[in-house]
This record gives sequence, structure tokens and C-alpha cells, in this order.
Amino acid sequence: MLDPRNTTLPPRHRAILIAVVENYISTGEPVGSQTIAHALARSETVSSATIRNAMAELASAGLLEQPHTSAGRIPTARAFRFYVEQLGGNIAPATPRPEIDTSYAGIDTAQSFLERTSHVLALLSSGVGVAITTASGTTDALEHVHFSRLAQGKVLAVVVMTSGLVRDRALTLDIDLDIGALESAAAFLNQNFRGYSMDAIRKELARRLEIERNDYHRLLESVNQLWHKTMPAESDSLNQSVYMEGVANLLGSEVDRDQLHAMMAALEEKQRIVDLLTAYVDARQESVRVVFDLEEHAPEMRDLVLIAAPARLAGESHGAVGVIGPKRMQYERAMSAVSYVSHLFDRMLQPPQ
Repeated sequence: MLDPRNTTLPPRHRAILIAVVENYISTGEPVGSQTIAHALARSETVSSATIRNAMAELASAGLLEQPHTSAGRIPTARAFRFYVEQLGGNIAPATPRPEIDTSYAGIDTAQSFLERTSHVLALLSSGVGVAITTASGTTDALEHVHFSRLAQGKVLAVVVMTSGLVRDRALTLDIDLDIGALESAAAFLNQNFRGYSMDAIRKELARRLEIERNDYHRLLESVNQLWHKTMPAESDSLNQSVYMEGVANLLGSEVDRDQLHAMMAALEEKQRIVDLLTAYVDARQESVRVVFDLEEHAPEMRDLVLIAAPARLAGESHGAVGVIGPKRMQYERAMSAVSYVSHLFDRMLQPPQ
């Protein structure tokens, strides 16, 4: 008899459990002993009676369950976890994936990469592809800023970060600045603060305003207002974006209509996605993480699984990429895609040596 507390299984029980999980993922139907006997026939001959006994032991260990009066078994959440652990060693992100590389043709910034990623992962996994940029207002650095006059008291700010992120925001100012004043403000920031973090720029502007008392002060006031409107200290929303595609892929999930409605509403609320990935993705992790208990963080996510990895550039986290899908998903394909894309982020955007 198997010990439910033991995370290892005898080779035959392991092979039978993996076959049950893969068959259930493929068909969505309870799996019988004859089906497993046929699946294992290519590697060994095992009688249906032997398989039935093994499946009964796997059920006693909490790895299989029998729905209703069906003769077949279906995997439990614990079985899916076991299955994913077995797959872990088979995921090789370094293996070339030309079909994925082609999807990123022309991409040269972190923002555009992550935006494209949600589409790519949705297609590859048939789940919801998600990507977020890290709220990095205190760590990302200024590369370049440009201001354009839209109307009286209205300005468009475009900020380029050293990470490659590009953000724009329409500003409403307390004063009206002409094109010359906006160009002077941008030139001042670009000449004096390139390579500074967002927070460092705010602090240095405040310091200079405190000590300057001449014509230079007027320029500083304009720069200070523009910068605080562009990069508000109380919010990192300008530095954090959420890209998501493929929510419609969940329509075929085996969940009831009310739960599906709650799932989709939660997914559409992008801050929930940010919170979810922030809670479960460690910027230091070296491999893909698969999370089954999403309902502990968001009850509406019951029966959904998160497969995610950090997006790093030169060792520094710039966000996360992942897939959200039903328990019945092609795990190896989804895990491989997420792993490859997370490593591709660093390879594509790393500046040439």
C-alpha cells in the first residue's frame, strides 16, 4: 500500500499515474484500466487487473479519484502537481525555437517584447497569455524624455527608460508652457539626469529648487512640475503595464457558467493579475513555477493554474511572463513556452558587448 505522505512512487505506479494524467488532459474523460494498458503497451505489457490494483492504491494515496459511479478515474490536484514535477527536468529553455523567435521579429524594447508575449503565449498554450512590467520607478533609469504641446495647459510626455521601456502620458499643467519652454525642460532633464532613477530625479529637483533663487529657478519650477506630473511619486502606474490576451480561450473550460463569469471578471481587472504574479513569481527563481492553489490568493481563480517565470535583463527583474489556464492543459508545451520566452527576453534585449 502506498504511503500518502510519500512523494515518491514505484516506477510502475509512476508510469500509470502519468498515463492517467496525460489521457485525462487529452480527453477530459475518466480513465479506465484498459485505456492505460493500451497506453503502456509500447513499453511493457501490464494486465488490466494489475493496473486496476495500482490505480486503487493511487486513489487511496489521494492521487486519483472516481467521479460518480464511473469505472474510470481522474487525477486530483496532487496528481497534477506530481505530473508537473516529473516534467520539470524535461524543460530546456536553451533549445532553439524558431517558431517563437519569428514572432518577435522587429522587437527591440522591453515594452514591445512583453506586449507581444501575451499574444505569443496565448497562441502556444491555448490559455491566457499574461506579461507584466515591474513597477520599477525607484530602480529603472532615465534614458530620454520628450515633451510635446497638445493644447493650452496640455502636454504629452514620452519617457524612455534605460531598460527599453517607453511610456507616454497626457499631462494637465497648472501653467501653460510654450514649445520653447518644453524643449528647454526636456533638454535640462536629458543633460542633467540621464541614468538617474525616477526617485533620484525627484529628490534632486527638490534640492535644486530649494537652493536656487534666480532665473534658473523659473526653469526648475517648470521642469519640476512637468516631471512630477509625468512620474508621480505616489504611483508607479506609469512604470507598470499589464498585457493579457486569450481570455476567450477559457470559454471551453469545464467550469460552470457562474464561476466562468467570475473568472473572466477577475482576469479583466488587470490589477488582480499584477497582484497574482507579484505574489507567486520570485524575481530570483531560475525556472518556471507552476501554481495550482490560485484560489488562496483570488477565490475566483479556483480551478485555474498559473505557469510563470520572471523576465530578467542583465540579472535584474523587469517583470514576469506566464500563462493562466485550466488544470486540463498541455503542461509541457505551456511550461516550455514560458521558460523559453523568459530567457529570450534577456537574449534579445541584452545590449551588444
